[in-house]
Amino acid sequence: MIAPLKARIARHWPVLPLRTMVLGTLVFVAALPGFGAIFLRIYENALVRRTEAELVAQGAALAASAAIVWRGMPTRPDFPAAAVRYHDRMTEVDLRASPILPPRPAAIATRQRPDAAALALTRRMMPAFQETKVTTLSSILMLDRQGILLNGAERGRSLAALPEVKAALGGRAVTVLRENDAYAARYPLEWLSRATSIRLHHARPIRVDSQVVGVLLLSRSPRALFLGLYEDRGKIVFGVAAIFLLLLILSAILARAIVRPVEALSRATRELALGRRVTPRIPSLQVVEIRALYRDFDRMADSIDKRSRYLRDFASAVSHEFKTPLAGISGAIELLQDHGDDMAPADRARFLRNMAADAERLSRLVRRLMELARADVLVGGGDARSDARSVLAGLADAMGGERFSVTLLMPDVVPPLAMDTDALAAILATLADNAHQAGATRLDVTLAVDGGDAVIDMADDGPGVADGDRDRIFDAFFTSKRAQGGTGLGLSIARSLIDAYQGALTLEQSVQGAHFRVRCPLAADF
Repeated sequence: MIAPLKARIARHWPVLPLRTMVLGTLVFVAALPGFGAIFLRIYENALVRRTEAELVAQGAALAASAAIVWRGMPTRPDFPAAAVRYHDRMTEVDLRASPILPPRPAAIATRQRPDAAALALTRRMMPAFQETKVTTLSSILMLDRQGILLNGAERGRSLAALPEVKAALGGRAVTVLRENDAYAARYPLEWLSRATSIRLHHARPIRVDSQVVGVLLLSRSPRALFLGLYEDRGKIVFGVAAIFLLLLILSAILARAIVRPVEALSRATRELALGRRVTPRIPSLQVVEIRALYRDFDRMADSIDKRSRYLRDFASAVSHEFKTPLAGISGAIELLQDHGDDMAPADRARFLRNMAADAERLSRLVRRLMELARADVLVGGGDARSDARSVLAGLADAMGGERFSVTLLMPDVVPPLAMDTDALAAILATLADNAHQAGATRLDVTLAVDGGDAVIDMADDGPGVADGDRDRIFDAFFTSKRAQGGTGLGLSIARSLIDAYQGALTLEQSVQGAHFRVRCPLAADF
């Protein structure tokens, strides 16, 4: 289910320039507050709830005042006041959840007469009602215990059937949202605001000695969102312009710090693919990731350049190494073809021996080249383990003899090496075989632990390496014993093998003979 959805999104996802994505992201983030205010109605909801809280506060104050007036006496110090527990009243309405009822219906005629006491209370409270209306712009209506209006244009008529009035007559204060039939749009874009065309109605009971003696019905239109926006349109336009200018500046900074360096790196990559090395200029505004990317690009370019030179040199060396035996074989074949019948048996046998030797040299070169190729592309496995003590013991048993002795100096316990056993054995065997072929009669092998590495020193008593050859000893095809059949690939293969396991193979200074040092990391879990 998820995979097809991802594939469908990927097919239709637009491929945009990074500059456009940066600017679009910034604009989207900047527009989130406005989106929340308009479409999620966060700000409008806050205004509506604040209006409800004000109506509730007005109703509570007026209802308490009406109760005092109903008793017909002021509060005296010796009057036993009831204990009051103060608490915040939670608002009830929500623009996203509360239903919006139709406009309040007109009061209906009734034969019932208003309660005389409630009517007298209304007359005494009218100055307070008028002062409150002037200040809060709220509509304040008072009803008796029968739901009959006691003031306003519809006084004497009944609103007892109204749901909010029923709830208040039952002793419960309630707030509802109703459509405002007197609403008329006066400002542009008011239609986007849901709060512009509604009116809050709050019905609150008037209690005297725990008895409901009347109801206060207050109503008010909330201050609509777009009314406030329209009044502050100048400030809003200036703020939008300032924000957009700031976004452009931020986009320019990000483009200079991210987009332009990436584009420069892309151009340098294309040039590198064409064989031209172009070093991109480091940007003046640096980002940590971009700076790391430039360093990685330089390392990659150096590695490619090094590998290219290696391949060119390798191809030249291979052609040179193959040319001599191939020339010998071709010449011998040509002589045998031209003069084979007249050639003495001894000469024919000599030419055939030379051809066989050249063919064997070619076969040996091919085998060593295959070993070098495998060593060059080898990547050491993270779980590779080898026991250096057992590998060295096997080497001493295989190569030690009367004319070539191998002496081992090892500690009793050595942690496992993070290297394949066959690779370690091949490296050590190559070094020991080179010492033997060079004419050495003794090879001293020392194994030690240095920090997180194992160090194997192999020192022989042979003629050593000439000073002029020390820098080239690990180059492919370099050998001083070509006449004896040397290919010059042994040390190259050994170094490639040790490099695959993040180790090192070096030629150390020595008074006599050759001294090679193999350094290999220990296994991490030991």
